[in-house]
Amino acid sequence: MNGSPALYELLDELNIGYEYHEHPEAPTIEIAMQYWDGIDATHCKNLFFRNHKGNKHYLVLLECSQALDIHDLEKRLKQGKISFASPERMDKYLGVKPGSVTPFALINDSQKHVHVFIDKNLQKAKFLSFHPLVNTASLVIKRDDLLKLLDHLGNTYEFIEMY
Repeated sequence: MNGSPALYELLDELNIGYEYHEHPEAPTIEIAMQYWDGIDATHCKNLFFRNHKGNKHYLVLLECSQALDIHDLEKRLKQGKISFASPERMDKYLGVKPGSVTPFALINDSQKHVHVFIDKNLQKAKFLSFHPLVNTASLVIKRDDLLKLLDHLGNTYEFIEMY
């Protein structure tokens, strides 16, 4: 299986079931959509931001087809000016490369530095799909299991209305 063995070990330890779907490299939603046919899940867009000072970082999860206006997001997050985090910050805090951002990468955030914003609309989904730290596969888990994982990892998170 592609991805981090530590991720699969943790999912097993927490009794979080998952469906594994291997596919060619898919660094963007547009490319990934080609490989999601037949996968019964809400596929997610995962975006990694930093605040203006660079001392806070945010992982934003929303349904993959939703467009996101960064200025509107700034107002909704109420965190001041934000911008996309650099690949170096992505590596430092999440241990992943661009095109592989995922909430599973929080296993690499030992300092619990990253705060997670989850679109409220994802609460309606039964199953969610994310990359397993690499963009050559997708993992489907139950929405409730995502919350179980976040609670275990200890990063702060909240649901907000994004659109």
